[in-house]
Amino acid sequence: MGKPPNSTHIIAAQMCEDLMNQNQSIVHALFKQDDKVKSEYRIHLNASINASRFLLRQGLPFRGHTEKEEAVNKGNFLELVKYTGEQNDAIQEVRQAILKEIGHDVFGLLVDESADSHKEKMGVVLRFVDKRGAIEERFIGVVHVKETSSLALKSAIDDLFARYGMSLKNVRGQGYDGASNMRGTFSLSRPANTRWGSHHKTLLRLEELFSTIIKVLEYIQDEGIEDVKKHQAYGLLRYFHTFDCVFYLHLMLLILGFTANLPLALQQKDQDILNAMSLVESTKRELQKLRDDGWELLMAKVASFCKKHDAEILIMEEDFIDPRRPRKRTNITNMHPYKVNCFCTVLDLQIQEFNDRFTEVTTDLLICMASLNPIDSFHGFDKEKLVRLAKFYPDDFSYGELLSLEQQLEIYIDNIRRDERFKNVENLGDLSCLMVKTQKHIPHLLVYRLLKLVLTLPVATASVERCFSAMKLVKTAARNRIGDHFLSDFMVCFIEKELFDSVSNEKVIERFQKMNECRVVF
Repeated sequence: MGKPPNSTHIIAAQMCEDLMNQNQSIVHALFKQDDKVKSEYRIHLNASINASRFLLRQGLPFRGHTEKEEAVNKGNFLELVKYTGEQNDAIQEVRQAILKEIGHDVFGLLVDESADSHKEKMGVVLRFVDKRGAIEERFIGVVHVKETSSLALKSAIDDLFARYGMSLKNVRGQGYDGASNMRGTFSLSRPANTRWGSHHKTLLRLEELFSTIIKVLEYIQDEGIEDVKKHQAYGLLRYFHTFDCVFYLHLMLLILGFTANLPLALQQKDQDILNAMSLVESTKRELQKLRDDGWELLMAKVASFCKKHDAEILIMEEDFIDPRRPRKRTNITNMHPYKVNCFCTVLDLQIQEFNDRFTEVTTDLLICMASLNPIDSFHGFDKEKLVRLAKFYPDDFSYGELLSLEQQLEIYIDNIRRDERFKNVENLGDLSCLMVKTQKHIPHLLVYRLLKLVLTLPVATASVERCFSAMKLVKTAARNRIGDHFLSDFMVCFIEKELFDSVSNEKVIERFQKMNECRVVF
């Protein structure tokens, strides 16, 4: 101990350095390049990278219908640079930039699935608070899944995390479209590619154009050329004049009218959990009020519509006639199948779904979160609720930190209320940014940690749905045979344009140099 390294050690160390020095390797000596060759090589690399940037930003296909040497048009990319480029390196740097933004901090996981070319694909977005205190939602990729069971989706998420060196230990919130599938209750299958907002608009247009639609169907029935179309028009006309058609139309208009504002608000990327919870509670109350007192209102609208359009009118007090067995007595009035079996049942299912999604524990969690609300100079601040909120996160707050949090909360609220800069803050996202901007996140470290955990919770999977909308632009008929991995990489660059632009060519070249043995060394 304390003796200088002997000559053998020094020689071995020098040999190791020589071995690691690529400029002294045998391969480099055999293929030694002059400065001109190196310069040309760099030009080729930059041309390839820049061509990829252009195609990725514009959402254009890389490949043509044929790429043979004698082909007149070999596709966008080959026509630009004459050889396939290194776009994957830039893509990986975009992902690295996203992961670098998150670091070892906590984040939320947003997952949605979509069918593409008869293949189920799962999109993943990460929600986190960046170094500026701002809420960010970053798309990291699309994964092909063979089925949409909870086990298959969990396995796909595990594989994705392992591929990019992420840990499930840092996940603090999860959001799934059709989230009950991840709970093992229902499936993620959808009745159609449209969303409930589209259903509501469609029904509104149907009600508005009802008379016009009837006239069109009558014209097709009388003047149509094809017998099949005439028969279809006849069937639709018969149904449109029934009481069932008018009743179901107005029932769904009434229900979707109450719930339409909620998904629209949740589609906002910067929506915070407190506003979302308030909207959910308001919607639940309105649905319950509709169930208890809305029957007469619905029937008045149905009766008025039936009279206006000469549709069938049913008297609720009369005996119900089963159309499948019209001669058999049912011993019930029309009130039972329409009010009890339909009206009340549908609304009960809606209310129950809200209650299932927002359990007692979840509600308690969200009520505690409301104590962080900065509105009206932190009028709803409650130290006990915030300490209880911290106890929901045992991995983030030790026993000692929970004790310290109580005292820190008192200092925090006194300090914040006395600072004029925080007087007009209206939501948690702005509060987080202002705390970082004013450096108050440093002395109030535990409070800021609690605030970040709240902001990490996903409100909705709207960001993932927007990513799947981008997939329709990226995967067109010109590249319908695009592979899953390349599709995922392509979408990362197409969606995260700001990060993609921030990746320098030097970073891409550096990654390319590390991938395989290279003849030219810079």
